[in-house]
Order: sequence, then structure tokens, then C-alpha cells
Amino acid sequence: MQKRKLGKSGLEVSAIGLGCMGLNYHRGPAPDRKEMIALVRAAVERGVTFFDTAEIYGPFTNEEMVGEALAPFRDTVVIATKFGFRIDPETVKQGGMDSSPARIRAAVEGSLKRLKIETIDLLYQHRVDPETPIEEVAGAVKALIAEGKVKHFGLSESGANTVRRAHAVQSVTALQNEYSLWTRGPETNGVLQACEELGIGLVPYSPLGKGFLTGAMGKDTKIAADDFRAILPRFTPEAMAANQALVDLLKRIGERKQATTAQVALAWLLAQKPWIVPIPGTTKLHRLEENLGAADVELTADDLAEIQRAAGAIAVQGERYPPALMATTGR
Repeated sequence: MQKRKLGKSGLEVSAIGLGCMGLNYHRGPAPDRKEMIALVRAAVERGVTFFDTAEIYGPFTNEEMVGEALAPFRDTVVIATKFGFRIDPETVKQGGMDSSPARIRAAVEGSLKRLKIETIDLLYQHRVDPETPIEEVAGAVKALIAEGKVKHFGLSESGANTVRRAHAVQSVTALQNEYSLWTRGPETNGVLQACEELGIGLVPYSPLGKGFLTGAMGKDTKIAADDFRAILPRFTPEAMAANQALVDLLKRIGERKQATTAQVALAWLLAQKPWIVPIPGTTKLHRLEENLGAADVELTADDLAEIQRAAGAIAVQGERYPPALMATTGR
């Protein structure tokens, strides 16, 4: 597996990481725990060194699973987790956003125990808390870095101005925002520009459009009520029918490259900047291997120009989140 550095931080990770959220959270009934631990370890065996989790996934149970899975490989992997929500430790019910310094410290202590580690490699603020100035957030993480409990600071779904303000207090290593061929906001909202200027790596989550860009879904796909995608505007039958043109584009390029649509989607992201590291998630070994194979797909300048022209002519239908969740992004 090829390696990449997240901006100027020096933090080196595999060119493709593993988003661990779906291992037991957000996609209907949780898969077998032992099988998911085996999947994480299979990823390590195939060269993946970058694993992403969060305290809110479960809550708490995803970190516990990731910690158990990666315990034998602690010295060779990078574990990223996130804070940013108020969670009752007894009932594990979420109570809204909270990035107060005290809550950050409590979240870190909990994550360290669940992950069974002494230091968090990369700690993200999961969503910007409008009640806590980002300078206070960055200062709290800076103190945790000085104490050796955290190595690198990251932000998730932050706007460019917030990134700049945080970076002025504590260097930001990575920004985790949604970015893919059907979510191209970072190209126009100043996020990519800020990352370039400040030397910050970009970690696209949902790089396969929550599964849509794999070509495995379509207007006739029935989404279970307990699947998070059931509430997303882009996953209505009408939106999926309209957005099928993007999948057809990826498939056409893939046929030339002897690659799958998912591999082309990931290869396109990798080709945008050398400091971009996507973190696709999966619960299936063959999909894991397919995703990792994207690192070997070479898109030429002509391929990229063709994708740019064709994708530019496709108007993606549907917001990526309902209004209430969209309001938590880009702050």
C-alpha cells in the first residue's frame, strides 16, 4: 500500500484508510463483532495503517471494537477518533453538541480507555460547536498534546474560516469533510484552498457517496428504515435515478481501466491532491480489497479532463443531509 503524508504535519498514513463507523453503527443491524474485528485486522495485513472511529459511534462501542482489533498492531497504525457531543455515560444518550474544554478532556479520557491506547494519534472535533469559540477548542487540544495524550489535531465538517482560526492556535493536521464526485463543495467553498495554504491534509469521508458511487444501488433499491440513508434526500428513488449518470460515467472510465466504478471514484479523489486520504468504509472483505485496489488505478490527464467535463454537466439531485443536519456543516 502506498503512503501519504497529511499536509505538512509529517503524519504518514496509508493512501487509503478505513472508516470504521459502519462496522456496528448507522447501517441497520450490527454485523457480527468477531467478523468485524477480523475485517479490521485483514485491512492491516493488506497495508492499511489509518483507522477512523468516534466516541459517538455506538456510542462508545465502535471505539471499543477498533481498540480490540488494533491492539496487536498499535505501533504500526494511526488511530483517529472524535469528540464534540454531549453523551450521558450511563444511558449513552446524545444530548447535543458540546466542545467545552471540560467535555473535550472527558471525551479524550474515555476514548483512551476504550481504544486501550496511551495517546490518540489524531483527534478531531466532530462538528463545530456554535457555543464554544474554536480558539477555546484548539487551546484545549493544544494542552492535551502538551500532556502527551494527543498527537495531532483535526477538524470535521468545518468551514475554511474556522479552520484558519483554529490553526492559528494549534496546528491542524487534517480536515475530515465529505468529498467525492457527487459532493464537491470543498472545491468551491474555500476548504481545499485553505488546506493547500496551511499545509493541512484532507480526509474525505463517504468518498463513495455512502455506497451510491459503487454502482450497487439505484432507483429500485429498497433502503431499510433503520439505515441512516433512509432519511437522506439523495437516496430517494427520484434522486438516485437522476444521479445514476455519475455512476454511468465512472463505469465507462472503469471499463477502459479494467477497474470497478468504486475504484475509479477513489482514484479520482487520490488524483486531486497528494495530501488527500479517503477513508471508505465497508463490512465485507471483498469490498475492502476492491477499495484498496483503487490505489493502483492510474488516471491520466485525459481521463481526469473527461471526468471533469462529464461530471460538470451533471446536476446532482438532492442535498446530502436533511436541513437540520446540513446546518451543522460548514460552520
